[in-house]
Amino acid sequence: MLMDTPDEMLATAAARGDRAAFATLVGRHYDRIHGLAWRLTGSKAEAEDLAQDISAALPAKLRHWRGEARFTTWLYRVVVNAAHDLRRRQATRARAAQGWGDWERARQDEITAEAAARDWLAQAMTELSPELRDTVALVLGEELTQAEAGLVLGLSEGTIAWRMSEVKKRLRAKAREDAR
Repeated sequence: MLMDTPDEMLATAAARGDRAAFATLVGRHYDRIHGLAWRLTGSKAEAEDLAQDISAALPAKLRHWRGEARFTTWLYRVVVNAAHDLRRRQATRARAAQGWGDWERARQDEITAEAAARDWLAQAMTELSPELRDTVALVLGEELTQAEAGLVLGLSEGTIAWRMSEVKKRLRAKAREDAR
């Protein structure tokens, strides 16, 4: 009996909650929904997802169907709008992924630059005298105060301060030399 019922009457009944009318509508038009979705997306997988999403959302959408146009005209509009929404979501995700990629490239560049700076510093440190290296290792590496480093090395805090100043001076000179 429902198979002979016009789409518009089935849509009205389905909008009021008639499950049999809804099942008949979906069964009658699923291939049409899928076919149009495939033509709009160009992808069978996306068309299948879109057709299923539309079918799942159709009960809520039918509540807004006013019957002013043929049911199939209204249904085509639903499919076209769903495809447009899908494209907008994909474009948004693509922009977000592109932004993420830019951020990741910048992060990797920063990591590379930091590694190069650490390598340069490690090489420069080998050119310092053992006394200066000991001082730097305690003050910068172990984060001791100059007074604490002085206690460890059996030197005055002033001597540690002078050594740190000397280290900075030598590293600046090496950096200038390497920049040439």
